[in-house]
Amino acid sequence: MSLRLSTISREEHLAFINGLPSASHMQVPAWGGVKAEWRPESLGWFDEQDRLVGVGLVLYRQLPKLKRFLAYLPEGPVINWFDPDLERWLQPMLAHLKAKGAFSVKMGPPVIIRRWNAESIKQAIAGKTAKRLRDIEADVYEPRAFEVVDRLRRMGWLQSEDEEGGGFSAGQPRYVFQVPMEGRTTDDVLKGMNQQWRRNIKKSEKAGVQVFQGRFEDLPIFHELYKHTGERDHFIPRPLSYFQGMWKALNSETPDTMRLYLAAHDGEVLAATTMLRNGNHIWYSYGASASHKREVQPSNAVQWQMMRDAHALGARVYDLRGISDTLDENNHLFGLIRFKVGTGGQAAEYLGEWDFPLSKMLQKAFDMYMTSRAVAR
Repeated sequence: MSLRLSTISREEHLAFINGLPSASHMQVPAWGGVKAEWRPESLGWFDEQDRLVGVGLVLYRQLPKLKRFLAYLPEGPVINWFDPDLERWLQPMLAHLKAKGAFSVKMGPPVIIRRWNAESIKQAIAGKTAKRLRDIEADVYEPRAFEVVDRLRRMGWLQSEDEEGGGFSAGQPRYVFQVPMEGRTTDDVLKGMNQQWRRNIKKSEKAGVQVFQGRFEDLPIFHELYKHTGERDHFIPRPLSYFQGMWKALNSETPDTMRLYLAAHDGEVLAATTMLRNGNHIWYSYGASASHKREVQPSNAVQWQMMRDAHALGARVYDLRGISDTLDENNHLFGLIRFKVGTGGQAAEYLGEWDFPLSKMLQKAFDMYMTSRAVAR
């Protein structure tokens, strides 16, 4: 059965997404308004009965001085990835994007290939039996995901190379950590955490840490902590305007998509996080914390409140987003996986991001441009 692809309205796009149990927050139309340097377009796939059967948010980034674009579908498109005839979905997309002036296409299939339980990771760390997550035997495999990989390669798609940490720093994270919520009570979730996490939550409660939802006007409080966290943890923070734009774009399209949480002790905000929601999937998006008063455990307190709220909202998954796949205790990214493993959830590996260069010469020029921008910062 052939499929037709065309540009669709934001309303058509959003209605389709809202009819699904979940899809990435980066595939809702409003996400195009978050990325100021990119131009968005909503794509729709139609079957022979002219029914909308798939959508995709594509973001175009222009090459300097040329009307040629990188076309990027973060954590998308939202299509039937397990269709044996995957080409009927992707070929019309490539043709459409090429006609729009794309010199290369990047996408992130929202397909999980394998999972590791927290206990398996903890044992590997304690026993020093693996240097990377990928070296541990997975607890769950998705056989169909390997078939998707084969189909993409046969079509000429190239898997993006992993950078340090197994793809954590390049584009969208390949490895994430998720806490299953479906069929569990909050007591079940708490019992699934390790002893340190449970102890830290009790410490925060005993110390009187208060966690509350912030408003748009409180984003500067979050951002000051976020800048401090960037200095401490050696990353370049996004500007306040980015978070303000994200709040306005997402919450104006669908109210309560983005939330801000603040953890305070004796009237001082010590930790702050943002949470995103789409369908029954909820993400911990950005986090920040002070370097003092760590003994009152504000970061554990704010995470526990978000988990409880996610459960109350009917979340199937509470997603702590990206982790490195390194299990080397001397690696600066190791602390991130150790913190998230304590929640008792699962590490999950997605297929990663894939590229289809439509012009290898322009692809190389764009890579050089982006490298120069990174160095300039």
